[in-house]
Order: sequence, then C-alpha cells, then structure tokens
Amino acid sequence: MTQGRLVFLICFAEILSMTGTMYFPALLPSFQVEWGLTNTAAGWVNGVFFAGYAIASPVLVSFTDRVPAHRIYLPSALLAALAMLLFGWLAEGTWTASALRLLAGIGLAGTYMPGLKALSDNLSGPGQSRHIVYYTASYGVGTALSVYLAGLLEPVTGWRVGAELLALGPLCALLIFAAVVPPGKPAGSGPGLHVSRNDLRIVLGNRPVVGYILGYGSHNWELFGYRSWLVAFLAYSLSLHPGFTPSMSPQNVAMLILLAGVPASILGNEGAMAWGRRRALAAYMIGSGLLGCVVGFTAGLHFYLVTALCLVYGMANLFDSGALTAGLIAESPQRQRGLALAIYSFSGFGMAFLAPLAFGAILDAAGRETLAWGFAFAALGLVCLSGALWLRIFRAR
Repeated sequence: MTQGRLVFLICFAEILSMTGTMYFPALLPSFQVEWGLTNTAAGWVNGVFFAGYAIASPVLVSFTDRVPAHRIYLPSALLAALAMLLFGWLAEGTWTASALRLLAGIGLAGTYMPGLKALSDNLSGPGQSRHIVYYTASYGVGTALSVYLAGLLEPVTGWRVGAELLALGPLCALLIFAAVVPPGKPAGSGPGLHVSRNDLRIVLGNRPVVGYILGYGSHNWELFGYRSWLVAFLAYSLSLHPGFTPSMSPQNVAMLILLAGVPASILGNEGAMAWGRRRALAAYMIGSGLLGCVVGFTAGLHFYLVTALCLVYGMANLFDSGALTAGLIAESPQRQRGLALAIYSFSGFGMAFLAPLAFGAILDAAGRETLAWGFAFAALGLVCLSGALWLRIFRAR
C-alpha cells in the first residue's frame, strides 16, 4: 500500500472513531434543561470524558513501544462503540452520563495516540511531519462530524437513538484499522509491558520534549474548554436576540467552526516549518490567548458577528495543534516515542478535563451573564498564553 493511501485510511478511521466524542457538548443546552444540570455539573460531564483519556493514555500509549498498536487500538475502538450504545440506553443525569463518558474517553485514549504511533512507525522521510499533521487535523474533522450528526439526529430520532446510531462509527474504524495497518513489530527497548525508569528519565530529561508536553497542556486547556462550551455559548448569544432566526442552528455553526480548524492546523505547521517551530508556536499561542481574553465579552453583539469572532478564535486555537505534536515526535527518540506520546497525552487531556469544569464553575459563580462568559473565556486565554512561556523556558541548551 502506498504511503498516501495508508495515511488517508488511518485518518478516515480516526474520523469515524470519533463520531461520539462531541455528542454531549453538542446537545448540552438540551441536556441541561432535561436533567436540570447546573453549569458546574455540565462542566463535570464534559470534562470527565477527558479525564478518562488522561487516566488511560499513559498506560495504553506507552504500551505501543512494546506491543503492536493493533492490540491497543482494536479493543479501545470496541469500548468507544459500547460506551455510546450504553449512553443511549442508560444515561439519566449527571452520574450515569459521567460514568459512560468516562468509558468513551478511555476508548479515545486507546485509538487516537496509538493510531498516531502506528502512522509514525509506518512512515519515514521528509513527508512524515506533514502526514502527522494531517492525522492530528483529522481530529478536527471527527469533532465537527460528531457535532453535525448529533444536531442532525436528535430532532429526528431523539437523543437516545442518535447515540446508539453513532456507536457504528468506532466499529467501522475498528474494521478499517484491522484491514489496512500492518501489525509491525514495535521499536521498543524490551519485551513485555514494563516501562523502565531509564525510559522515563530519557523522556523527562529531554528539555525540548518537556516544553512540548507543557505547551500541549496549555493548548488543550484552551481548545477543549472552548469546544465543550461552544454550542452553549452560541445558544446563549442567540437568546439575547429574541425574534431573530439565524440561517443555521448553533450545532451547525459549531460544526463549521470546528471544520475551519482543520486547514488552520495544517497551515500552522507549514508556518512552523518555514519560520522556526518555537518562534511560530509562541506567536500562535500569544495571538490565540489574547483573543480568548476578549471573545466571551462579545456575546451581546449581533449573532453573525459573534459567529465570525468564534470562527476566528476556533482557527487561532488550532494553529499550534499539529505543530506541537510534530515537534514532539521530531524530538523524541524512537525507542521511547510511545512513552513520550503517553506523557504528552496525559498532560494535554488532564488539562482538557479541568478546563470545562473550571469554565462551568466560573459561569455558576458569576451568574451566567455576559460578564460571566467573558471571565470564563478569559480563563482559557490566560492559560494558553503560558504555553509560549513553557516553550521558551524548556529550550535545548
């Protein structure tokens, strides 16, 4: 199989594996009304998905240095499908929804980075960086598709049947990955599943790798805090204009915003290759962080203007996404690459768990008026600004 075809099919499998990832945030306003959720509770259900990812990722991804990615990816895709099916059957409020979203996050942990590891193990040469960015950019396509399908199915089938139907996505991803990815021998440093202290010392002693790990945490705080509350923010802005009927629902607007992040991620990596990775990443993070500090305060403006600002912000917070991951892989020794990706994932998705929860807590504390939305978005932007600082501190000597 040619490299181009392999990259396309692995990216396509990734997109399908993610059909349920944005299901709860896409329908958040409806769930809050039906289940009587506070903003903090809604933030908890949003965030616990990423907690599942953060908990499982260090174990599952580090195993890919020692076992073929198939042994991690295939059962994880099955778990993601099961979690969506059970969500449609059983979810009834904060705690059942949280438990099932936690399982879905574990499923994503066993498919996203192991899929990236399988891709990087089967590619080489100067095109590797671009192929890696295509894979990370496909995450944005998967989230956009998830939001779109949630908004499409819910009024037709109801949210329970919609969740059950979206369980088919991870099952299709499982079949594609099993058929096209060679079950090659990993390049790890020994047999079994044990991660040695020496491997850990090598990864954490690599200053550029540590900089990318901390930068990814800052990036994910902003990115997933924004994505988790985007539909709710658009719905709030629309509620300030009674009588106005937009041409698209908040879910469809959010879908377009998420899709716009795909070329932004690819272009961001191209800029990093042309201008210098760390210099470009610092510029991206500073620009996105500053925009985050102001966008929430604009909810009362015309809905189309708010939509345009959210579109720009959605692109800004993805310029650094692919460049960060490509930088980490370029700096990581191949024998410890799975472990480096595991720590990278834990940092990023640990912050992704905390951000939606903090966002909801700020809304509850400040009364969910426009000022409250402004403060919540500013909390995302300020942490993103710190990413540029981490990249500067942890440079190669």
